[in-house]
Amino acid sequence: MKVGCIQMYVAYSDVERNFATAERLIREAAVKGAQIIVLPELWNTSFALKEIATLADVEGTRTKAFLCKLAKELAVHIVGGSVATKKGEHFYNTMYTVNKDGELVGDYDKVHLFRLMDEHLYLTAGDRVNRFTLGEVEAGGVICYDTRFPEWLRTHALQGADVLFIPAQWPTTRVDHWQILLQARAIENQCFVIAVNRLSHKKENFNGHSMIIGPWGEILWTGGDEEELAIVDVDFSAVAEVRTRIPVYNDRRPALYGEVVRVDSH
Repeated sequence: MKVGCIQMYVAYSDVERNFATAERLIREAAVKGAQIIVLPELWNTSFALKEIATLADVEGTRTKAFLCKLAKELAVHIVGGSVATKKGEHFYNTMYTVNKDGELVGDYDKVHLFRLMDEHLYLTAGDRVNRFTLGEVEAGGVICYDTRFPEWLRTHALQGADVLFIPAQWPTTRVDHWQILLQARAIENQCFVIAVNRLSHKKENFNGHSMIIGPWGEILWTGGDEEELAIVDVDFSAVAEVRTRIPVYNDRRPALYGEVVRVDSH
């Protein structure tokens, strides 16, 4: 299946410009044969958290309509990265996924909020697993900082995900962590990882390096540090072979994996 990764410049707080960029690149990806199209994190607003009260998509109405319309028109699945939303009185970092029939199949609020960028001061954390199906592909989706919590991604794999989609706004200063963590998540879960990172016009902030990684941990594609639309052919059936050759899921001992509360030493 051909996957289109949209590594786009996200303009700070310029919602109209970002919607226009996303539509242009989604349409281009469809013309180039993409069957699944993936966007980055918070592509509608960037990290304009201080302005979120005026910028957030209320109930996700605009984003859902936008993604559903394009998916149905172009007959493509869209993993809609994530957008800033307002639901009731709270604000969220929300990932919408739409199938090629224009149906919403995934609605996920980022579970782990990144305190170093004050997300917890502006956003409410989600509390639900994000499992969905795109055609015959069993998938899961998490957002950026969620990647640092292997137990959370394993939860999605245990529920049947053969691919994990990870939209992100991962900073340039820790891009080495990004690459290593993504490979580790692919290897330990024996699944594909499709991770799309944003760009900023100041490359010292966010510099792309999106990745598609196979279930052996092999890098199938990595983006550069410019706006890029990559179309990559992904054979999702490879997951079954890997899990058969090294059957780690059969050898798990979950009874021993109880939650351990860390005790800080003084």
